[in-house]
Amino acid sequence: MSARISIIIPCYNAAPWIAETLNSVVAQRRDDLEVIAINDGSTDSTSGIIKGDFTFVRLLETPNRGVSHARNLGTSVANGDFIQYLDADDLLEPGKLSRQIDALEKTGADVAYGDWRRIEPDRKGGYRSGATVVRSLVGSPEIALFTEFWCPPAAYLFRREIVEKVGGWNTSLPVIQDARFVLDCALHGAVFAYVPGVVATYRVHAANSLSTRDLLTNLRNQLRNAGDIERWWGERGGIAGTRLQALLKVYGHVARASYGKDNGVFEGAYLALERLTPGYVPNSPRSLAIVSKLTGYRTAESIALRYRRAKRVFRAA
Repeated sequence: MSARISIIIPCYNAAPWIAETLNSVVAQRRDDLEVIAINDGSTDSTSGIIKGDFTFVRLLETPNRGVSHARNLGTSVANGDFIQYLDADDLLEPGKLSRQIDALEKTGADVAYGDWRRIEPDRKGGYRSGATVVRSLVGSPEIALFTEFWCPPAAYLFRREIVEKVGGWNTSLPVIQDARFVLDCALHGAVFAYVPGVVATYRVHAANSLSTRDLLTNLRNQLRNAGDIERWWGERGGIAGTRLQALLKVYGHVARASYGKDNGVFEGAYLALERLTPGYVPNSPRSLAIVSKLTGYRTAESIALRYRRAKRVFRAA
């Protein structure tokens, strides 16, 4: 039988969990699956595990070029009418694909998504069950996906047509590619269908805790992404209403989080805020809004930073 669903799994040093991930694919109990794993320059036994225990998987080997490149490579050789992106350490819940493909067929939507569960590191070196995220898109998908809504790739199922319309994963954003890809689907007019119930498990690693370096990389990516979206909206209907508020929210977050840590990122976000709303004043916190009205936003952030530093010194004394 020809493939109806292509499952694309980018792998980098995934030996500790790739077997569990592929077993979650087997547990879907469908005979119309095409499974493509892309070994993205792993230095461990990832390829050996796949070749030895999962011979039904089509394995592609490539030098390490990043997860988005790997996903694009897998997509380029996929034959399915539907595309499932699955990170090598995440899991599909039993029946996930059948439930979501039914939803896409019944609704005519382009993207199906559902609830998902975290598994987190425990003190013994293993993983324990974490929170379950139950949430559906509210309002405009492009606004929600740009500002705050996120699911791991495993929670989605895409029609091939919308994947081709988007044109691939954005390889210029090393941190937030997954959020951007789904946002790109919305920007290209995708209709989303919510499938209630847990459909995927997302593995949180201890190394995922944000260091200052990781935080700044994330903020740089958020700033670049916001600039891309501002240009996109500016060329397609203009920037007003909820679009303007969404941009102010994202640029404002980047400015607040980067002040005193990365002057270049702060200035980029600050200039964007002033461009969109001259004399920008944040909505919150209230104290920052009041000082911003009196001194200007940049000076208010400087005062706030000095206050936080003085407060830490006082507490340590």
